[in-house]
Amino acid sequence: MRENRLSPVRDVDDAARVQQLHLIAAARAAAVRPTSEQQVSDIVRVTVDDEVDTRTFRAIVADISDDVLR
Repeated sequence: MRENRLSPVRDVDDAARVQQLHLIAAARAAAVRPTSEQQVSDIVRVTVDDEVDTRTFRAIVADISDDVLR
């Protein structure tokens, strides 16, 4: 069976896709109400899969953590 995945984010033209993934991960984290950065990281990992690089992944986790772990 063929997987229904988008291609990984590779260039600046795909910035909208990164923003979309960020918003999806933020919504999921807000719904779950995690209590640690590790839980936020797990939510983001599942959401972005392997579509973003490590630096972008860490930035998304940090941003979402700032919002939901207050």
